[in-house]
Amino acid sequence: MKFNLLTISIFFSCILFSQNDTLNKDSLFKKNKNIILNEVEVVTEKENSFGISSLNNIEGTAIYAGKKTEVIYLNDLNANLASNNSRQIYAKIAGINIFESDGSGSQISIGGRGLNPNRISNFNTRQNGYDISADALGYPESYYSPPAEAIERIEILRGAASLQYGTQFGGMINYKFYDANKTKKISLNSRQTIGSFGFLNSFNQLSGTKSKLSYNTFYQYKQYEGWRPNSNLNHHNAFTSFTYKFNERFSIKGEYTFLTYTSKQAGGLTDKQFITDASQSFRNRNWFKVNWNLASLSSDYKINDRTKINFLSFALLAGRDALGYLGRADRPDDTTTNRSLLSDIYKNYGAEIRLLHRYTFLNQQSNFLIGARYYNGKTNRKQGDASKFSDANFKFLNPDNLENSMYLFPSKNYAFFTENIFQLTKKWNITPGLRFEYIDTRSDGYFRLINKDGAGNTLLDIKINESRQSVRSFLLAGFGTQLKINNNVEVYANFSQNYRSINFNDMRVVNPNFQVDPNLKDENGYTTDGGLRGSIKNLLYFDISCFLLKYNNRIGTVLNVDSLSYQIIRYRTNVSDSRNVGLEAFAELDWIKLINNKSKHKLSTFLNTSYIQATYINSKQPAYENKKVEFVPTVIIRTGITYGYKKFSVTYQYAYTSEQFSDATNSTTSASAIFGLIPAYSVMDLSAGYSWRFLSFYTGINNLSNSVYFTRRAEGYPGPGIIPADPINAYFTLQVKL
Repeated sequence: MKFNLLTISIFFSCILFSQNDTLNKDSLFKKNKNIILNEVEVVTEKENSFGISSLNNIEGTAIYAGKKTEVIYLNDLNANLASNNSRQIYAKIAGINIFESDGSGSQISIGGRGLNPNRISNFNTRQNGYDISADALGYPESYYSPPAEAIERIEILRGAASLQYGTQFGGMINYKFYDANKTKKISLNSRQTIGSFGFLNSFNQLSGTKSKLSYNTFYQYKQYEGWRPNSNLNHHNAFTSFTYKFNERFSIKGEYTFLTYTSKQAGGLTDKQFITDASQSFRNRNWFKVNWNLASLSSDYKINDRTKINFLSFALLAGRDALGYLGRADRPDDTTTNRSLLSDIYKNYGAEIRLLHRYTFLNQQSNFLIGARYYNGKTNRKQGDASKFSDANFKFLNPDNLENSMYLFPSKNYAFFTENIFQLTKKWNITPGLRFEYIDTRSDGYFRLINKDGAGNTLLDIKINESRQSVRSFLLAGFGTQLKINNNVEVYANFSQNYRSINFNDMRVVNPNFQVDPNLKDENGYTTDGGLRGSIKNLLYFDISCFLLKYNNRIGTVLNVDSLSYQIIRYRTNVSDSRNVGLEAFAELDWIKLINNKSKHKLSTFLNTSYIQATYINSKQPAYENKKVEFVPTVIIRTGITYGYKKFSVTYQYAYTSEQFSDATNSTTSASAIFGLIPAYSVMDLSAGYSWRFLSFYTGINNLSNSVYFTRRAEGYPGPGIIPADPINAYFTLQVKL
């Protein structure tokens, strides 16, 4: 009901703004009947040629003034786009920590400012403006990663995203696809890639415009045999969109995304196994499957020259299945026993509406934004026994009486938000904002508590029914400011409150390697940051900032002794408060333009570094006080050099990540390998590209020095245990554009 009332109020506001604008125009033309205004088209360009910039203060119907924002232009990168190589794609984004455990690029896992990278779960992840995660409220993990070859740019908003895009600490990531070709009825973009370990990627895209209708569609096929035994991938991804532009003021767009892939997973290793031979595998029955159906309908309406409104709705029907043996890496897989199957089905839908109005305040142009969001999610989660064989058979043996658990997780969310850019002078603005949240999460189902002796005899088998509900509402506030030193350099600062509810994995999952505290509490806190960014004559681009992220009741992983098996396990609980303090800096300089601004040659170097101190504070348990937060490397350095001449370019990149822990107790090793130290590592990449007329060629070598390293210790799939990163590998891409 609240959502409907707000929608009605926005509608009447639109009418009011429209009428006022009409009155002003009428009075103007009564006085000046002979005035003829010619249409003027304004074309904006990127502020530099380095492949990275920041968002404008206003983008569409969104406000970004006074916020830490970054934009990656993929067309300007020398990177392995066919495999979504995150180390190269996010090389110029400071403070990004990456799980490098999927050489095919089907799964991307990144985190910023000391937040867990797992499946981008600490960012609000979007495609063309709408949600793509499994369940944005209760299970915000992204099993679908848009193909980099379809992406024009990646927009990243950090820390202060809670007002417009949700309550999360990490911020927002939006994958913006290329728009349809506006000058041709039909155009083709075809990219064919081959690579090491049986990698094959075929990406084919058609787009065009006829009259008022534009279309954009692509299909991607990918296969990968992997560099370890018991590995392979078969991947299909398709997308289509249609835009109908009724007139200069009103347009409507529909989009549909389909994804399905099945992969065999080699499993995790112990520390000893990894040191002996990182390529070995001791699991031949583990599989993973994803099916994704994502739809969106949106419209843009320009009410008048000062007011515009955007409406978007989206729906997700998807699922993922994880099949195999979840036992510790130091335990052999007993192939005579049944495998475990974890199956999720996601049915979500939502809508957002935004109104942006430009007005005059203190003789300056200010902007007012108001919006609302409705979200309804339902996750059906099942866990039970599956066949003991090694095939990809994703069926339960006893679907009506599962051995582990079966739950329904319904959730609802109403949100209302507003922000306003007060342009106090030509160079200085302030942006306050508010967001109201209503969250209702529930769980209804059962789990079975089973205990067996060493001989496999069942000692205990209890079916426990559970029904829980958590309803909460709260108000978040934020404030940003921005001061232009000149046209190209500015200082910015921002403060924003954050909130993160416990997700479905925190409510109930049966895993022999970890348990969850039944009395978990939601997390809350705030993020504040400030920095200096800009460009100098297209020679230098830079962004230097510092931040403080305060996390209350932070959920972390500690070590505990299982009361039944007496084994040491990972235990998820509210460890304590945490404090992340850091410095992020990026700069890139074109040395040749520094000497000769008209030269067709380019020789640029970039340096991207972050320093983060993340510690647990105010802990009731002395064992955690002042311990380092897990998955937070103190130092991340990425640097590179690019030489270009006309249509040729080559890039060398070096990346270093310091050591990090995988649990709040800061343990260094364990027999199971599901917790312990993640040692420091460094990786080098070399890539090049050349274009000739309608043909382009791209090639490269990733992990040039063949470093042996890992970035993740998994307690479940794709482990458990250490997941080694890919060794040295090469690729070659042929692109045809017609």
